[in-house]
Amino acid sequence: MEPKKLLLLFLFFLFHSACHVILTAAIGVNYGTVADNLPPPSQVATFLKTKTTIDRVKIFDTNPDVLRAFANTGIAVTVTVGNGDFPPLAKLPAAQSWVADNILPFYPRTNINRIAVGNEILATSDKDLIAHLLPAMKALHSALNLANITAIQVSTPHSLGILAPNTGPPSQGQFRTGYDKILEYHRQTKSPFLVNPYPFFGLSPDTLNYATFRPNGGVFDNATGMNYTNMFDAQMDAVFSAMKKVGHEDVDLVVAETGWPSAGDPNQLGVSLENAVSYNGNLIRHVRSGKGTPLMPNRTFETYIFALFNENLKPTLSEQNYGLFKPDLDPVYDVVLCVSDTLRPSFFKNESGPTSGPASGSSASTATGPAAMGPTRDVVAQPPSSTGKRWCVPKPNATEATLQKNIDYVCSSGVDCKPIQNGGLHL
Repeated sequence: MEPKKLLLLFLFFLFHSACHVILTAAIGVNYGTVADNLPPPSQVATFLKTKTTIDRVKIFDTNPDVLRAFANTGIAVTVTVGNGDFPPLAKLPAAQSWVADNILPFYPRTNINRIAVGNEILATSDKDLIAHLLPAMKALHSALNLANITAIQVSTPHSLGILAPNTGPPSQGQFRTGYDKILEYHRQTKSPFLVNPYPFFGLSPDTLNYATFRPNGGVFDNATGMNYTNMFDAQMDAVFSAMKKVGHEDVDLVVAETGWPSAGDPNQLGVSLENAVSYNGNLIRHVRSGKGTPLMPNRTFETYIFALFNENLKPTLSEQNYGLFKPDLDPVYDVVLCVSDTLRPSFFKNESGPTSGPASGSSASTATGPAAMGPTRDVVAQPPSSTGKRWCVPKPNATEATLQKNIDYVCSSGVDCKPIQNGGLHL
């Protein structure tokens, strides 16, 4: 068979697999509403369902308009009990009343998959809130069971302030005294530990590339022999190390918030559109790749980007500019979450992606990962057939070198590129 035909056959199988990866990745957004110019929830729900690959959202309340808007969309919704609202729910009757008022009218038409009790409570140092947190979680879990609802998890998001101060490598991560008790609840209820890793907040002038997944020398962990080339992996592994030290490494981890502002005050360190594109874009590719982290290889974390919209009533300029989308639903920048009507995969878009270093690895050598090659204009996606399958063909003047560059780009994103075998994957 001619070399070009072999390449076409390879692309046929390869891109079908790649499209599957994109459509099944667990990428969600935090849907905040601290703004006076946002579209109505019904329009937001339709937009997410039809124009993006986002299949889950996290909201910061139980707004009935939002919950009704997401009914019958299939999009998973995490709702939140506000910090000032959950202490009374530590008693079962109050928890049952809350479930009756805020869950039962909408579920299961709205796919509520999780209740977040408060937000970053352990980092507030508020003794009353901390004392009521775990009892409220347990009471809400019991209230759901009494209502014959077993598919909704109850958890609470944590900032990385739950970790003891640590200037060392990820293997030295450990919880502050007493902050590990909640993990036993998660083990018993099979619910995830929610964390909010923000490399942006750990930024210093010499760690910008490390924080934004750009090529850098990395941080070597002598205890494990792992070299970390991005701060996200290091933060996640620090949490995992802390969990392992208290014997709860089997509890699932979910990234409840992470993001990067695209604008801010003049001279604010690291704030720029370019850095937001690099962090969020490379983060999404990294999570979708399934590579995991050095201490948690081959894991795909359910990840919620902060935030869906720029919110103009937030107190600071940078806080107003975490959004992926403007209020008119135009993207602030492209991070491979929008799709065309044919769900065209990201590597057929004409825009160049941000430079990205290697995701993570065990090599102690200097990380010099290649720039993320932008797709060329010489390969075009064909719309799916009536069976929902699709394939890719080159333009007539495409060279074998161009085709090979596209193959190399896709294979670098975590797609299984091993040779096609008899009896293997087929369409």
